[in-house]
Amino acid sequence: MVSSIAHYQQALEHLQSKQQYRRIPALTHHGKFVEVDNKKLLNIASNDYLAIGMDNKLQADFLDYIADMPTDERPKLGATSSRLLTGNDTQLSLLENELEVWYASTESKELKHASFQKSALVFNSGYHANIGLLPALTRLPVKTMIIADKLVHASIIDGLQLSKVNNKTDFKRYRHNDYAHLQSLIKCVADDIQRIIIVTESIFSMDGDKADLKELVKIKQTDKRIELYVDEAHAVGVCGKTGCGVAEETNTIGDIDYLVGTFGKSFASMGAYLICEPVVKKWLTNSLRPLIFSTALPPMTHAWSRFVLAKMPYLNDKRKQLHTLSSLTAKAIEEKMQQANPSQSAIIPYILGSNALALDKAQQLQQAGFYALPIRPPTVPANTARVRLVMHAAINEQQHKKLLQCL
Repeated sequence: MVSSIAHYQQALEHLQSKQQYRRIPALTHHGKFVEVDNKKLLNIASNDYLAIGMDNKLQADFLDYIADMPTDERPKLGATSSRLLTGNDTQLSLLENELEVWYASTESKELKHASFQKSALVFNSGYHANIGLLPALTRLPVKTMIIADKLVHASIIDGLQLSKVNNKTDFKRYRHNDYAHLQSLIKCVADDIQRIIIVTESIFSMDGDKADLKELVKIKQTDKRIELYVDEAHAVGVCGKTGCGVAEETNTIGDIDYLVGTFGKSFASMGAYLICEPVVKKWLTNSLRPLIFSTALPPMTHAWSRFVLAKMPYLNDKRKQLHTLSSLTAKAIEEKMQQANPSQSAIIPYILGSNALALDKAQQLQQAGFYALPIRPPTVPANTARVRLVMHAAINEQQHKKLLQCL
């Protein structure tokens, strides 16, 4: 009889044969560089779009800010329990209040003439948010259909699968950013379905392209049953005049029922949040399992998120630099590959097709001084293996010019 260990080994060998075997890299971070095998490489693989995680001075300023607080008021290094027990510290409550102010103060014509009364609810991570929100939202005694974009993140897919456990919930997928297909699926939804939730990201994590939120709002207006769930993980901090994402950029914040953001990317912190109606927040506090049963993040983490949030509306120079670098890089790849590149953001896929080609190109870039990583199936569809290039605001002109030459 073959042991389980032998089965594990065989499965790993199968991954290696398909060039899909992964290892956790051993890295040392030095600002915008990472050290790998005693070699410093410019990091173009993280989601630190605004280079806040690389900003040693900003982090030193935060530590000075904390040090100036009275000792008994300094944020603790651990929460030690869930929010519903004793984990709901002052920093966390202030963070939610400040998120509400941030979204309410966007200079959207729509919001200036409307009563924006939405609430913020903070979670431990974007993954916690997506695997918990969809099952909790569909736990109501309402027959629900979820229709999700084909390329939504793995955390959303897991949330969809968990939602299937609820007897009154089903889900379908529409072709990526194909709104004619989405509308055809909506037309086929049975009359006894009481609610339809459209789920999408605003910037997609592997192709770097954007959803058309204005078009989705138009589709929402065609059927009173429709609600919009938009994950802005890769857009928060990067898009919009104050950094509130593609929803701010398109003046659609007020039309999105469930807007998910994250602190783990542009904020260089940890955690995620939902912007929703106050009654929804109350429901989730009673039904969202990752919130109820997880120890809250450390108050120090929430203090750092607040520190960055206070600066976020004033980082337009960084956003402009990021957009310039991104558009130039996407254009260079288009010219090299002689085909359109899908990117509309700081995420630029260099799609090579085979796993071997993606691995080779990533190795070439690393030899040239750039820490870029191959992305292979099942993370992306078969035959679309790529090097995922991620721009950040700390890349200077000389470094960017060298990168374009290496492409």
